[in-house]
Amino acid sequence: MTPLTADDPSVPSPLDRSGQPRPDHEIDRTVALAEDLLTRRSGARVRLADAEDLGGSTRSRVVRVRVAENPFSLPRTLVVKHYLAAPEAAPIAGHERVDPFPYEAASCQLFTALPAEDRATPTLYANDPEQRLLVLEDLGRCSSVADKLDGDDPKAAERALLGAARALGSLQAVTAAREGDFGALLRRSGVRHWRDPLADDARSALAELPDLLAHLLRVEAAPAAVAQARSAAGLLGGTHYRAFSPSEVSPENCLLTGAGARFLDFEWGCFRDVALTAASVRLPFPGWGRPAVLPTGMAEAMTAAWQSEVAGVWPELADLAVSGPRHLAATTLWVWVCTRSLLPVVVDRGTVPEQVVVGRPPEHAAAVLASYWRRLRTDAERQRVEATAELADAVVAALEPYGGDEPLPFFPAFARCTRGQEA
Repeated sequence: MTPLTADDPSVPSPLDRSGQPRPDHEIDRTVALAEDLLTRRSGARVRLADAEDLGGSTRSRVVRVRVAENPFSLPRTLVVKHYLAAPEAAPIAGHERVDPFPYEAASCQLFTALPAEDRATPTLYANDPEQRLLVLEDLGRCSSVADKLDGDDPKAAERALLGAARALGSLQAVTAAREGDFGALLRRSGVRHWRDPLADDARSALAELPDLLAHLLRVEAAPAAVAQARSAAGLLGGTHYRAFSPSEVSPENCLLTGAGARFLDFEWGCFRDVALTAASVRLPFPGWGRPAVLPTGMAEAMTAAWQSEVAGVWPELADLAVSGPRHLAATTLWVWVCTRSLLPVVVDRGTVPEQVVVGRPPEHAAAVLASYWRRLRTDAERQRVEATAELADAVVAALEPYGGDEPLPFFPAFARCTRGQEA
């Protein structure tokens, strides 16, 4: 499966793929297709009006519409997501190109089938695989977790982060036994084989990173550290602790509604070991690539909030003797993947992987990468895994000449934290 491209985030933008304002006729076509889909489904005329372009990405267009003529019980407004041309069949960088539409459609169908109280996503009202169209619940003009992080209220930002972590754990708890359902929905869309988009990049990183560290940083990874990292690949297979993951856990894609945190954007939705999802929050958010840090203890508090939900399905995960090594293994995989992606950018040499699950920060890449290795060192020291901790220290030291020792800023909401409070 083609790994997630974080260089191409699905963020609101009024621009088209060329960077120019989207022509009105493109939006009109999306609205017309949505009207036709809803009319066919209901058997009576549905008319949509007052289209508002919410942007999207190079892959999709997202539009909010008002339901102007509605013979049935549709809500007052809807969101329409229109996927553009299907990707070409030719592979990129050794990975097969994969159409994200059926993954998002299957993800939305999976959650819409759940009871409303278990649904941490928008309701899916209709989808059209031929026109590559999704008609979704409009969650409204509420704040996102990213908005709270960019605000000036640290308590509000803390509540948002903990609420999102808890909602993510709940989402995984309710999908723990539904991987078969997800696979059936994908097969109905013509997808015969699928796997976690992190898997290919993780395996590539495990194979390539020791040589990359030696070549670019002059750091020799001890055989014990390499063996410890490669043993973490067990999380990529069919473990006992699998549940749905949005793959790209980004504060921009988590809205804070009156009913709690709600997640958006499942273009790469998959089932994976839950520790991998938790680790992506702890780093934090490598798919987002924001060059900022959280206060000390926040990662642990978010992990505890997430764990309080998944422990209802897997009580043993509340035991640090069980969860600690798993969190270390997951963090190791993420840090190795991040390093494979960011290190050529940091030293300005070599070929950068074209398709990765890691967001590349526009600046401070060395400092971001060093912060990931510090997180890994902390987790390794707690588990008394000396070889991994020593490798982390060596990498952090080797990154210093490239700006790795530059203090990263806190997210604006935590700007009054002192440097001693940094995670």
